[in-house]
Amino acid sequence: MAAMSDAPAEETPPSRDRSPGPDPLDRSVERLGRRIRSLRHSEGLTLVQLAAATGLSHSFLSQVERGRARLSMSSLFRVATTLGTTQQMLLADAVGPVSGTSHVVRRTDEASASSGGGSVRALAPPGDHPFDPLEYTGTSQDLGDHWEHEEEEFVYIVEGRVLLDLDGTVDVLEAGDSASYRGGTRHRWASADGGYYRLLTVKQRLARPAR
Repeated sequence: MAAMSDAPAEETPPSRDRSPGPDPLDRSVERLGRRIRSLRHSEGLTLVQLAAATGLSHSFLSQVERGRARLSMSSLFRVATTLGTTQQMLLADAVGPVSGTSHVVRRTDEASASSGGGSVRALAPPGDHPFDPLEYTGTSQDLGDHWEHEEEEFVYIVEGRVLLDLDGTVDVLEAGDSASYRGGTRHRWASADGGYYRLLTVKQRLARPAR
């Protein structure tokens, strides 16, 4: 199914794997959509109200909740903020079911959003851990808008060359390089040369008041 025409360019329908069996990406998109719908109901919001609050179309959000379209991180931020949570928590909440005190998250359990010509996926399920690990991949050389949040964050480059902008100071990081910054630091990144990159972030999870 084609993406809605009024959705941002990053937002795409889940890819369809022609190999036998269900596509892991489809499952992750469906889980995230169900989680968004559950939180929306808990907040007492209609799709029309969520659309008005986020600036996304009612029809596109309907596709998201049914697992037929994937949000970009910027749109996921707007949805998460409206629903009283964070992008990281939404992705973690949508990871496949886990049990016990130790968790193994397999690629087929992932929950993902689109970002920077690639994707971002949660690497841990929800829990009491004081951090949120994410994996970002991409090829875009467009730095886009800065991100800013109150939590501290650590970045590790797994593969490729990455242009990292921290409060206007730009560095090129290569595989094996890392960076960390305090909450409130304006940051953004992109491919340094148009090639594929993969990086990990570990973001501090702050205690939030009960809603």
